[in-house]
Amino acid sequence: MLKQAGFPQSKTLEGYDRGMASFPADRGREQLESLEFVDRAEDLVFYGDVGCGKTHLAIAIGMLACQRVIPVRFFTASSLVMRLRKAKDDNRLDAELKSIGRAGLVIIDELGYLPIDIDGARLLFQVIADSYETRSVIFTSNLESGRWGDVFGDGDMAAAVIDRIVHHGSILRFHGESYRNRHSLMK
Repeated sequence: MLKQAGFPQSKTLEGYDRGMASFPADRGREQLESLEFVDRAEDLVFYGDVGCGKTHLAIAIGMLACQRVIPVRFFTASSLVMRLRKAKDDNRLDAELKSIGRAGLVIIDELGYLPIDIDGARLLFQVIADSYETRSVIFTSNLESGRWGDVFGDGDMAAAVIDRIVHHGSILRFHGESYRNRHSLMK
């Protein structure tokens, strides 16, 4: 399951510095580790400063889900769009969407780091819309949701995405100095 998930590296909850994240009362450590949000097909948005552990926490939760035999798929937003675009060009988009749809948890990392054209945004929207109320999605982004129109190139599409996410979702805010800067060899 771990190989199929596509994690870029291995991360654990034990190795995570929780000091950079503000957890809502209903989304503390115990609630995240229980993975009940996955059972309820609820979404999480990890939003905040660069280098504060959004990706680490998303991967750690995903790896925990795999250990509990929950299928997971991990993508950066740009790699997911490229994968969907290639599948569309190869006339196998339905098969690719079906493959992604078998996951109980989809992680879309770095939403908003790279621009997505309108066709790519439509493909990404398809994954998000297909996931609504059927599987959980964790998004990581350094962009507040009000700027997601820039990502999707269309304010209406961004509004539709946000509407689906907030209906059954929670935001965890990350703030502070970048972990990479604090531990940099270049001082």
